[in-house]
Order: sequence, then C-alpha cells, then structure tokens
Amino acid sequence: MSDHSRPVSQALYDPSSTSSRQAVKFLTAVTIGATLLILSGLTLTGTVIALILATPVLVLFSPILVPAGIVLFLVAAGLVVSGGCGVVAMTALSWIYNYVTGKHPMGADRLDYARMRIADKARDMKEKAKEYGQFVQHKAREATQGA
Repeated sequence: MSDHSRPVSQALYDPSSTSSRQAVKFLTAVTIGATLLILSGLTLTGTVIALILATPVLVLFSPILVPAGIVLFLVAAGLVVSGGCGVVAMTALSWIYNYVTGKHPMGADRLDYARMRIADKARDMKEKAKEYGQFVQHKAREATQGA
C-alpha cells in the first residue's frame, strides 16, 4: 500500500518520519535559542558600555539630577494619588446613586443589615436611658422623702 492511499493521520505518525521531524524541531529550537542568546549578550554589552560612558556625566550632574528626580517622583506620585482619589470618588458616587435610586449595588444588603443593627442598638440604649432616668427619679424621691 502506498503513502497516497493512507489517511493523513497515519502518515503524520509514521515512525520513519518522526526522526526527521525531531531533527527539524531540534534545529529550529537551537537556531532560535542561539539567536536569542546572542541578542541577550549584545544587549548586556551595550548596557554596560552605556553605563561606563554615562557614569562621569551622572556624577558631574548629580547635584542637579537628584533633586530633579525627587521632584519628578513627587509630581508623578501626586498625579497617581489624585487620579486614584478621583476614581474612588466617582465609584463611591456611582454606588450611592445606584443605592438611592433603588438598584441593588454590591454590598447594599450588608449596609442595610448594619443600619438595622445600629437602629436596634439605638432603640435599646434609649430604653436603658429611660429606665435609668426612672431609677434616678425614684432614688431622688426616696432621698427627699427620707430627709
């Protein structure tokens, strides 16, 4: 039976063609790996040469560059913080709008539960204060009647 009459799947897994496939895969991997290794070496060499050439310039201009770097860092940090605060504010306002309009945003059930617990505690404290006030009034009457 010739190769033309066999299905493609059998022709792909033919034992005689696997060694040549493995050789092609190996050569491709070696070629790509060697190329990347050479590029990595060139990049490292260029970086070291640039650092050697730039070091005297950096040392000479360090009294100017260090404060400028600090200022740039502070400006960038301020922009990031203000942008983050703006995003948080917009998110909070959107959540509040959704909550007030009756939509059920994420976490609204926990807020309702906390509000209910606070109202219950406030009611309990009001009752305890009323009872304590009555107790104090009773003691005051006893003290005035006994005198």
